[in-house]
Amino acid sequence: MSQAITELPTWDLDALFPGFESEKFRSTWNQVAGQLQDLQEFIERHRIGRDDAATDRATFEALLDKLNTFGDTLGPLFAYVLMRVDTDSADAEAQAKLSELELLHLEFQKLRPRLQRWLAGLEAEAVGAGDYRILIEEAKVLAQHLMSEAEEVLAAELSLSGGRAWVKLHGNLTSQITAVLNGEEQPITAVRNLAMHPDEAVRKAAYEAELKAWKANEVALAAALNGYKGEVSTLNRKRGWEDDLAPALFENRIGRKTLEALQQAMVESLPHWRRYFAAKARALGKERLDWWDLFAPIVRPGQTPKKWSWEEGRRFIVEHLSGFSQAAADLAERAYAEGWMDAPPRKGKVGGAYCTPVGQGASRILLNHEDSFESISTLAHELGHAYHNYCLREVPYLLRQEPMTLAETASIMNETVIGEAALRVLPPADQLGVLEGGLQSAAQVIVDIHSRFLFEQAVFARRRARELSAEEFCGLMLEAQQATYGEALATYHPYMWAVKGHYYGSNFYNFPYAFGLLFGLALYQRYRQEGPGFVARYEELLASVGRYPAEQLAARFGFDLESVAFWREGMAVLLARIERFEALLNQ
Repeated sequence: MSQAITELPTWDLDALFPGFESEKFRSTWNQVAGQLQDLQEFIERHRIGRDDAATDRATFEALLDKLNTFGDTLGPLFAYVLMRVDTDSADAEAQAKLSELELLHLEFQKLRPRLQRWLAGLEAEAVGAGDYRILIEEAKVLAQHLMSEAEEVLAAELSLSGGRAWVKLHGNLTSQITAVLNGEEQPITAVRNLAMHPDEAVRKAAYEAELKAWKANEVALAAALNGYKGEVSTLNRKRGWEDDLAPALFENRIGRKTLEALQQAMVESLPHWRRYFAAKARALGKERLDWWDLFAPIVRPGQTPKKWSWEEGRRFIVEHLSGFSQAAADLAERAYAEGWMDAPPRKGKVGGAYCTPVGQGASRILLNHEDSFESISTLAHELGHAYHNYCLREVPYLLRQEPMTLAETASIMNETVIGEAALRVLPPADQLGVLEGGLQSAAQVIVDIHSRFLFEQAVFARRRARELSAEEFCGLMLEAQQATYGEALATYHPYMWAVKGHYYGSNFYNFPYAFGLLFGLALYQRYRQEGPGFVARYEELLASVGRYPAEQLAARFGFDLESVAFWREGMAVLLARIERFEALLNQ
């Protein structure tokens, strides 16, 4: 790491809870338990989910109130415990609390079959559902894919020692993995960050050290992936879903036609992305890129990549967000001032980056920060999620549950605003690096994301028959990467299935990113056309993401998500950047 860890902030969790032994934590825990018991008693008293259940408007409204209150209380508590684990997987007390909280939450999960069956039997107009109509409509679909109540309860109970246990194994194990580089043991997150180093020898050595580290842990990681996907596939079949993709489409509130249109535009664009890879290879003085070159900075002779200090990134983000939305800039400043961010990579901390809501419009952001513009862009992205959480602050809990497809909207907008600002104001010598960094990120979301989709599709198809070995997972990953990157790369990353935690805690957690990128770019284009007046409508959209299926929400803004032409419009922004990149290299 080129920036001292001591210069990077760690988040302030005491503002949420001063510790597990604090009165605030114990009181909130007891409050969650009490609210859950009250909810259970209400469901029994009103026979929710039974043939003789009350179906009147008063019962519907009372139940919604209890569910919203429970979610609002549980959310910050769960976030706090999980953040303690994510920044120190060796924290035995935090791990124990997480296990206890999961058992408590399990009691709520066991109520879901009854809740869904009851909601499915309601008519939205009869109970005055209003914005909650979507809960009834989705319950009618889910009711067709429920096992018996006893089976659903058993599945929920077994999930803690099944699927959730495999998720924990992956998270805990990968947060502890180290790689030996130049005789020094380093956290795997720090070694992966060296993929952005300007010296190819350093990048290659880090890549090779990383692969050795993953191989040394491949047996446990393969067991985790087999266990999680096996459970999911079994339950999908038992619940009558047509395939393993169907529930992911439902959860993301899009139809199959929308996904097909999106992916058609992605596949059509692959030759253009291979042009980008070829141009980058020439700039690096190579015939073809190796995997360890994908995140390499483009450095002109006699120049060094610009280093971005934490404070410099802070000033840049706040200044240029204010040109788009003063509210988004103010929210970013608040995040810095109130200690919302945990930035330094370290052993025991999970990799990647995320933003989690902690109640009342506030958030916390986990990063593994480096002093590059790519890390500044990642921070802007996560601050977009924080801004989205802020826009949802007055929305009831049940209507804040946005699908992944729409959850990326504000983050892509923030990232685009900051990236475009950099291309406007930085000296020409630095603009190439910024443009290239943006293309790196976009290539991950279009090219690499599609490879991840192909990989997961292949895993599910084979896992139905039997478990797969680590070698087979590596083989499927290589096939998927070769299908998207093609001959643009000389080497690939066979252990990407071990790197990405998304494979373990969710399913098809890939295409929503491509959706979010192209949808966000379309909104940015609309902002460029309409100017500042668009921002109010944009904030309205962010506050509405839990109220409509994606197609309906997009239609309110004149977008047809089932049309390939719509996705091509978003892709055109990226293809124009590839052309600009090629032109800059030829100057």
